Amino acid sequence: MNQSKVRRIIGKYEIGRTIGEGTFAKVKFARNTENGQPVAIKIFDKDKVLKHKLSEQIKREITTMKLVKHPNVVQLYEVMASMAKIFMVMEFVSGGELFDKIVNHGRMQEDEARKYFQQLINAVDFCHSRGVYHRDLKPENLLLDASGDLKVSDFGLSALSQQVQDDGLLHTTCGTPNYVAPEVINDRGYDGAAADLWSCGVILFVLLAGYLPFDDSNLMNLYKKISSAEFTCPPWISFSAMKLIAQILDPNPVHRITIPKILKDEWFKKDYRPPVFDEKKERNLEDVEAVFKDSEEYHVMENPTPMNAFELISMSRGLNLGNLFHANQDLKRETRFASKRPANEIISKIEEAAKPLGFDVHKKNYKLRLENMKAGRKGNLNVATEVFQVASSLHMVEVRKTKGDTLEFHKFYKNLSTSLQDVVWKTEEEMQEMK
Repeated sequence: MNQSKVRRIIGKYEIGRTIGEGTFAKVKFARNTENGQPVAIKIFDKDKVLKHKLSEQIKREITTMKLVKHPNVVQLYEVMASMAKIFMVMEFVSGGELFDKIVNHGRMQEDEARKYFQQLINAVDFCHSRGVYHRDLKPENLLLDASGDLKVSDFGLSALSQQVQDDGLLHTTCGTPNYVAPEVINDRGYDGAAADLWSCGVILFVLLAGYLPFDDSNLMNLYKKISSAEFTCPPWISFSAMKLIAQILDPNPVHRITIPKILKDEWFKKDYRPPVFDEKKERNLEDVEAVFKDSEEYHVMENPTPMNAFELISMSRGLNLGNLFHANQDLKRETRFASKRPANEIISKIEEAAKPLGFDVHKKNYKLRLENMKAGRKGNLNVATEVFQVASSLHMVEVRKTKGDTLEFHKFYKNLSTSLQDVVWKTEEEMQEMK
């Protein structure tokens, strides 16, 4: 079959063209096969992430986007992982970057600039209320949807309130030089909210002027201009807008205007519409750590994973409980068995067997995550199962403990084996042993 005609499916999403590409990730256009909704999927290569020590940065990006649900922030719908990839399923924003709008059309009239600035402040204010500081606000990270509304994106350099040190400040220098606050450059610690607000002021200047307030080919000269807030507003900007920009671009963060005061500013308030949205939904952060673990239970293939038959059969002898012991009789944390039943039937049988044993079942294609609702000796026992395709009519099933006590896992498997006797494929040797 022509490979280009094969539908590539990740979970319930059909993958399409590449719409963005960076050093460590690609962004693909995709469509939800259940409801037809277009989405963007950011795909990270786990090996590259670990090699370049980016795990914490990506965990922070995922956590941040899960914490922030706002109409002016790009939404994260779902996070999935395979053994090799991490997938962030996000809102697809079709209108391009605000940066492109400025490049193509130049400076904006004040009413248009004001609308975008109001939406930016709404988003940033909400992020700060959730303990999230973006730290890389610039027109390239501000997207426009089909209705022309602004969406803040790219939280890869964001910080959470937990990262604030004992002095109450952040200490990591990051961001894009032209938009970075002077206190960030000075490397003496900074308030994340005040630093974000400075970047918002630079963005407002760019929207109204059509160029940067601080720019120099020499980086040291650029930093000097930023540190002294050395800029001049062009004459076409109104006095009230100039006044607001000057209050935001105050090099002393203590004296810099705050968002509550901006919301009361006369220039800002004109035609202002507060955002309307539902923020009651709980945020589940349990899967953030999970996507970086080799034991992750998310499955992202349309069919069971193919594996080498000889290798897997050599690792399995039906549901013989001896599989749960090492040669030295220590308890193992995983085992495998073979089955000639269809993959869907195997999954259903395991699900039917686990529920009466007190397990909550989470299903994802050909993987199951089983969680014992009753805490054991080492917390709740969690068991992961996956069906691998060995041949068209033969599957290998892996059962492994991901959390909890190994002895309790052994007892669980013993009970499971009783319920799955008719599912397991047995060799002639095993059939003879049963007689």
